[in-house]
Amino acid sequence: MSTEDTSQMNEGMEVSSETANDIFKRSFDSWFWGSMIVATFVHAALFQFWPTLTAEDVSFTAEELEAIELPPEIEIPPPPEAISRPATPVIATATVDEDITIAPTTFEDNPVEDLPPPPTETTVDIAAAPTFTPMTVRPEIRNRSAVIQAMERGYPPILRDAGIGGQVLVWFFINEQGRVVDNRIANSSGNAQLDEAALRVASVYEFTPALNRDQVVPVWVQIPITFQVR
Repeated sequence: MSTEDTSQMNEGMEVSSETANDIFKRSFDSWFWGSMIVATFVHAALFQFWPTLTAEDVSFTAEELEAIELPPEIEIPPPPEAISRPATPVIATATVDEDITIAPTTFEDNPVEDLPPPPTETTVDIAAAPTFTPMTVRPEIRNRSAVIQAMERGYPPILRDAGIGGQVLVWFFINEQGRVVDNRIANSSGNAQLDEAALRVASVYEFTPALNRDQVVPVWVQIPITFQVR
C-alpha cells in the first residue's frame, strides 16, 4: 500500500470519527443566527404594518347626589323628679282639764220642735200580683186523686189523639184556709188549649195552709201541670 492511500484512509477514519453531538454543535450556530434574523424581520414588519391603537375615553361624570332630609331629633324628656316620702304623722297630745263639769240637760230646757211624723205602716196586698212570700212551711196538695181526674177530663181530646202534650207552669195564690183564690200562667206551654186546660185544673187544687214561723200566711207558689199521652 502506498503512502497516499494510507493518508486517504486516515482522513476517512477522521471524518467517520465525528459524533452526532459535534454535528449538532456545528449546525446549531447556523440555525440560531438564522432564527434571530427571521424574528427580527417579523417584529419589524409587525411594528410597521400593525394598526395604531388609541385608548378609549372611559371618563365619566358623577351624577348630582340628592340630599336626604334627616328626621328631627327627638328630645328625650328628663327623668321625673323623685317623689318625696310623706311625713310620718305625729300624734298630737291634748291636755284635758279634769275640773270640767257638764251641766245637766233636760227636755224642758231644750225643747225639740218641728220633728217629722213617725212613718206610717203600709200594708202590701200580695194578692194583687205574684210575688215572693216568706214561709217556713210550704203548702201541700190535699186532693191529689181529684187533681189527676181533673187532668184526665180536662186534657183536650183533639190534642190527646194527636199525641200533643206539654207543660204549663202555673202561679197559685193560696189563702190562709188553703184554698186557691187566684191562678195565672207563669210559663206557657206554647199551646193555647193546653194553657186553658191547665187553668181549669188549677181551680180544683186544695192545699194545706202555709206557715211562716208558726203563723198561717197567704202565699204565691208555682206548680207545673203536665199533659202527656200515656
